[in-house]
Amino acid sequence: MAAQNESTCEGEFQVRGVVMSKKLLLLARLKDIGQSLAGTGHGLALFGLGSVGIERDRLDEYSDLDFFVIVEEDYKRRFIDNLEWLSSVCGIAYGFRNTDDGHKVLFEDGVFCEFAVFEPAELPGIPFARGQVVWKQPHVDDSISIPANAAPTSSAKSVDWLIGETLTNLYVGLCRYCRGEKLSATRFIQGHAVDRTLELAKLIDAELPVSRDDFANERRYEQRFPSMTQELPNFIQGYERSQESARAILSFLEKHFAINAAMAKAIRELCGNTD
Repeated sequence: MAAQNESTCEGEFQVRGVVMSKKLLLLARLKDIGQSLAGTGHGLALFGLGSVGIERDRLDEYSDLDFFVIVEEDYKRRFIDNLEWLSSVCGIAYGFRNTDDGHKVLFEDGVFCEFAVFEPAELPGIPFARGQVVWKQPHVDDSISIPANAAPTSSAKSVDWLIGETLTNLYVGLCRYCRGEKLSATRFIQGHAVDRTLELAKLIDAELPVSRDDFANERRYEQRFPSMTQELPNFIQGYERSQESARAILSFLEKHFAINAAMAKAIRELCGNTD
């Protein structure tokens, strides 16, 4: 039976007559989903990821639910195609299947979740950050939430490669900007080139001990590299200011690394072009 949830004052929710914060609502929702899975007779485990996993110190009113559902062999498709096990917890206002393995869903009470469904044999091939078991069958080991496939790492990327990618992304992006392809230019300069510059930051400044996301370097970047925060508005100046953004990125690189003079000259010449 769907939980009767409603919003009360800002930041509070009423769940079955109990007023609670968004954080408590998210954790309660996870437990309810676990109970629903148990009732299906074919669920094996549910574990939370990210801020509802082992990093619950990050949980706040802007968090959502990321979780894995583990089911018995040959039942994966049934759980993906029929979300009654989820809608019975709370009505679904919107949802779509975003991968072969799962969905993104907005519940009627405003809780957003992203989940994937796997059978046990699939887990060793799935890269994910360690999770926290919310519910499991008694015979399932707690280690099911520990990934066998290590998360991706950027350690294999050399400084020369990162600098080279940044410079060439700037150059290609500027050529497209001058051609009038401003959208593509924005992505190359203020997207790809910035991404590589962010990876170089760890060679310039010590990373603060803030939880990082191995799958998305930009997550919590402002907290991990606060000294870089003041640079970001210069790197990302918007659709009409790709030349200015490129110039700022190049100047930053030149301040901290040895940059090829010919490439720097070519980039600056393109920065000086006008439409």
